[in-house]
Amino acid sequence: MGERLAGGNVAVALLANTMATGAALVALILAFGPVSGAHFNPAVTLADAVRGGLPWPEAAPYMAAQVVGAFAGVAAAHLMFELPLFFASRHARSGPAQMFSEFVATFGLLAVIWGCARGRASVAVPFAVAGYITAAYWFTASTSFANPAVTLARSASDTFAGIRPADAPGFIVAQLLGAGVATGLFHWLLAERG
Repeated sequence: MGERLAGGNVAVALLANTMATGAALVALILAFGPVSGAHFNPAVTLADAVRGGLPWPEAAPYMAAQVVGAFAGVAAAHLMFELPLFFASRHARSGPAQMFSEFVATFGLLAVIWGCARGRASVAVPFAVAGYITAAYWFTASTSFANPAVTLARSASDTFAGIRPADAPGFIVAQLLGAGVATGLFHWLLAERG
């Protein structure tokens, strides 16, 4: 809808996508936090399993559900706007700046999660995550996908939000590296604090 109403103004389309994403994240994290810990992101799930918060046998089903859910979201959006169910994106998102942006986006996301999880997580995390992703849309060159499942699904959407399938693997590698570095850093920081 943002792309359609923006009349070709990319900044307005990005602002519309940013606001919708941030608002939806708050609502979805609050709704699904008590059910699954609001695990929508394979990078977060892997990091949580590494730290012992999620049992390893549960990680694979969570990640499979995340990928299926991301593709279901793309299909639902396409149906609402009378687009083909899935169609490969032609939106180029390649190069070192894009990959570094995804590293930074995912590093920051995990830093926010780990930093907020120590306190009143059920209150802080939904708003902190949504606030961070909303901001990261604007301070990263990649518009902060920060989620491997979303990256895969957005490769099946030739819309404003899409990413060429050929560019998706680089994003996913950068996201996993960002998540790993943030998780290692916060493990060290929190261990230092006792």
